[in-house]
Amino acid sequence: MLTLDIDIEDLWPETTDWAMLAARAAGALAAVAPEIAKDCLSASLLMTSDAEVQVLNAEWRGKDKPTNVLSFPMLAREDLLELPDDGPPELLGDIAMAFETCQREAADKGITLEDHASHLLIHGLLHLAGLDHEISPQDARKMEELEIKALALIGIADPYGDHHL
Repeated sequence: MLTLDIDIEDLWPETTDWAMLAARAAGALAAVAPEIAKDCLSASLLMTSDAEVQVLNAEWRGKDKPTNVLSFPMLAREDLLELPDDGPPELLGDIAMAFETCQREAADKGITLEDHASHLLIHGLLHLAGLDHEISPQDARKMEELEIKALALIGIADPYGDHHL
């Protein structure tokens, strides 16, 4: 299965095992999106601050503001789909999550930070796998359906609240 290299900055609460949470979310996604379940794949996850994500967002996307999650894919979707299950190591990409934004969004939604972070990690991993909700409504629906299915496997309700699979 996909290996995650995780760097967790101190502002993320130590009361949660973020590495375990990330592994659980990635495992659930691998069950519904087998293209990321390959043992040769790895991804990095940086759990950081709004300030750091704002710097990355400005540098790489030209948007000088923080956001909840950023994804930086290293493989085209076609290349990912063609990878053999037992091939040489491949970096799927990098994800950065912003604590303050994640915490605020979770509070606004009335959900736990852990559930929201799980959703955002799954969302970010789908971007690394070449899916993009901004291409078309159909692409958005496909991505959301995969998120909902993966989250259901770990006991997290549909974050969109309006889907019936």
